[in-house]
Amino acid sequence: MRIDIITLFPGMFKGPFEESMIGRARKKGLAEVHLHDLRRYAYDSRGTVDDAPFGGGAGMILKPEMIFAAVEDVSSSHGKVILLTPQGDKFSQPKAQELADEAHLIMICAHYEGVDERARQVLADVELSIGDYVLTNGNLAAMVVCDAVIRLIPGVLGSEESAGADSFSDPGRLDYPQYTRPAEFRNMKAPDVLLSGDHQKIRQWRSEQSLLRTLGRRPDLI
Repeated sequence: MRIDIITLFPGMFKGPFEESMIGRARKKGLAEVHLHDLRRYAYDSRGTVDDAPFGGGAGMILKPEMIFAAVEDVSSSHGKVILLTPQGDKFSQPKAQELADEAHLIMICAHYEGVDERARQVLADVELSIGDYVLTNGNLAAMVVCDAVIRLIPGVLGSEESAGADSFSDPGRLDYPQYTRPAEFRNMKAPDVLLSGDHQKIRQWRSEQSLLRTLGRRPDLI
């Protein structure tokens, strides 16, 4: 998979994209990530990328010229353009799986008060929000989307079963409780069923615990 990210602050991605799973995926050649500084596409020597909104109002708006230029510079026949914006559809595990099947993603990180509407209308195939709150810019949202998507690429996780057992992978369910060695720690014991070796009972226990946890914490998912 190739991911192109268009942003005003490419330096923000340095740590997250060089460490952990994304870093390993890039080193293995499973994910190719390219960062593009939006100011490089500005038309003046000052690198102007924003202007005041028509009709007045607080804040500045990203101008359309350089957004179009940047997207057209990195686009491909099969590239899907994603605009990260609080106004977008809420990002979810099924959406992550859908994007993981794409060969090329192009992400536009909104800044200031957003992007010129013409850029949204013409360029964006998908508009995504990672939650009902407002961030300083779209960079952190892009990092979240990249992490959720890249980990679903075959070969990235140590076990192909891991992604399938994640919360939200089973629609309407949170993940079940997990335990590891030691079996007893500070008088707290792991459930006997997990130590029994009876895989049918283990599956049943996990299904029941997943349902109970979902009902208790996120009944809206049921």
